Amino acid sequence: MSEKPIRNPFLASSDFLFSLMMLAVIAMVVSIGAIGIVSVAKNGGSATEAAGSPSASGSSTVEVTLTEFAIAFSPSVIPPGNVVFNVHNAGAAQHNLAVASLNKRTATLDSGVHVLLDLGKVTSDVNVICEIPGHADSGMKATLKVSADASATPDTVAMISNEEMDAAMDAVAKRFPEKTKGLGGQELKPTITSDGYKQFDLTAKIVDWEVEGGKIVKGWAYNGQIPGPQLRANVGDKIRIRLKNELPESTSMHLHGVRVPNAMDGVDPYTQPAIKPGETFDYDFTATEVAVGMYHSHHNAQVQIPNGLAGSLLIGDWKTSTLKAAGNRITDVNGKVEQEVVMVLNDAGTIGLSLNGKSFPATTPYTMKIGETMLVHYYNEGLMSHPMHMHQPTGLVVARDGVMLENPFFADTISVAPGERFSVLYTAKDAGVWAWHCHILTHAETPMGMKYMVTALIVS
Repeated sequence: MSEKPIRNPFLASSDFLFSLMMLAVIAMVVSIGAIGIVSVAKNGGSATEAAGSPSASGSSTVEVTLTEFAIAFSPSVIPPGNVVFNVHNAGAAQHNLAVASLNKRTATLDSGVHVLLDLGKVTSDVNVICEIPGHADSGMKATLKVSADASATPDTVAMISNEEMDAAMDAVAKRFPEKTKGLGGQELKPTITSDGYKQFDLTAKIVDWEVEGGKIVKGWAYNGQIPGPQLRANVGDKIRIRLKNELPESTSMHLHGVRVPNAMDGVDPYTQPAIKPGETFDYDFTATEVAVGMYHSHHNAQVQIPNGLAGSLLIGDWKTSTLKAAGNRITDVNGKVEQEVVMVLNDAGTIGLSLNGKSFPATTPYTMKIGETMLVHYYNEGLMSHPMHMHQPTGLVVARDGVMLENPFFADTISVAPGERFSVLYTAKDAGVWAWHCHILTHAETPMGMKYMVTALIVS
């Protein structure tokens, strides 16, 4: 017969004591909770208020939403007291939130990330910015109002009905293409100087620029255009770009993607002195290579470029060379490129989300006939990548940053990073109005309809 195990009396007593202790702890927690609830009730409150509402705790939680390029508060006015920001990056790019006066800031936040930022006790208005270069100047700065008369109840936004949304979308679509003052990227013909240079005269100046109907901003323009005039030359040409500065601050010009002597690289104070207001500087060089180049500011550039100081410089016959590189991979009807388009992408500064300095419905539509081919040079002068998508036809990517690809490839969405250029051949196959836009959806549409980086290709 097997023997039963003998239970240690000491262990038995220890288990019993431990159980008693646990029961005592549970009873204590329950009692404290009950005391808290009773205490609130005595003061005319509720158990829910004890959980941390502004009236019970003297603190406010503010929902802070970051987007391109705005900062929104809910509530927008709070009473004095302890403040916690619940920060949500609802944009497509990285952002952060900083309260410089309190030396409080979040880390850089990826899209979709939520974090809490405890400000401590606040008694006066709170100024906030996004510290990512260029974002504050693009609109990411705001002030949270603090008032003794305020409550910390979140703001409510009136929702529009489905019918109202449909009507708004239809109305904005019918405005396309909306007429606005100013057209950027127009070709500038050079003058031929006595010493054999093709000279392009540019003046940098702040102007009133109409981004879309009724939206007029202070744009920083070359020759009054955003983007600046299109410059064209051939390999072997002697080129002079004479830049006059009529801005309120110094500037310089970098020829991005163009082979030039170091003294012409446009990076003050290393390769030249800054061009002060009222001064003029000549950029002289010989075009030794083909290029899909940019010209843009390289002085306080995170402000000057997004505000408009950028343009295109094309060296060589890109219509002929890209069609040759395509070989028999496209089905063009007559063996030539009918049109060449420069599309400058922007997402910041006073101009904001735009194609060639305009926001939908003021963007420019393009037209083709079935079988014709169009060469598009995408230029990204913004602060974030843009996946450019034409609904039809699929494009043949033939060059990147002005260098012909050994193996061109087809793509319907081409992601263009800041500073990059892609050259793409599109051959029209089917008639219709085909949307053409950045595929970061918040860069192309709102509840009120299409907006920002949207245009259309009309094929007949």
